[in-house]
Parts: sequence; C-alpha cells; structure tokens
Amino acid sequence: MFSSDGAFGGFSVNDIEAAKKFYGETLGITVDMNEMGILTLHLGSGGTVIAYPKPDHEPASFTILNFPVLDVEAAVDDLNRRGVVTTIYNDSGEMPVDAKGIMRGNGPDIAWFTDPAGNVLSVLAG
Repeated sequence: MFSSDGAFGGFSVNDIEAAKKFYGETLGITVDMNEMGILTLHLGSGGTVIAYPKPDHEPASFTILNFPVLDVEAAVDDLNRRGVVTTIYNDSGEMPVDAKGIMRGNGPDIAWFTDPAGNVLSVLAG
C-alpha cells in the first residue's frame, strides 16, 4: 500500500565533492555520502534530501530547496559572510529584489542563491 512515510526529494549536481563541501561546510548541513557517491542532506525535523551526481546535469529552472528562517535579512547577511551570493536576480529584472537580493512585499520575504551546480535555493520568512 502507498505510504508517504520516509519520503524524500532529490536533485542532481555536476560535482558531488563541490556539493558536499557547499552543503556541509558552507551551509552547515549534516551530509553523508554513500558508497554510490550519493549525498544525503539531513534537514531539520528528520527530513532528508539526496543530491546525486549527473554528468550532463542542467540546473533546475526553479527553486529546489527552501530554508525557512525567522529573519531573512540576517540570514542573507550570514550567507554573504560565508561567501554565498544572494543577488542572483538583481540584474536580471526577473524579480523585484533589493540590493541584497531580497524580495519584500510579494508574499514572504525571500532571497535566492545557487549551489555550485547552479541549482536555485532560497531563504524565506517562515
């Protein structure tokens, strides 16, 4: 019978070692790698997401992972100190964002950034 117990999501990356370093060291997420070279990202409340190597990887054209935070501006400042660029939409005109890359007043405050494979992530008020 179908059950959602233990369900998880996944996404591809083109460089598994760069992804392991980014998610583990830069973002501070607990990351395990299995014998097949697949990463498991251990998220809060017991959730997991896998990142798997794909040689012909193309970044997703949508946000693959959202991190709810109490204060988006503080989270952006912290990410910027860690070397993460949160101004990915500033010059594109796609999103009405401020100088820090934060979109305000169109739903919850949110800022986007990318992982080394170009996948889009976000921090959002939550």
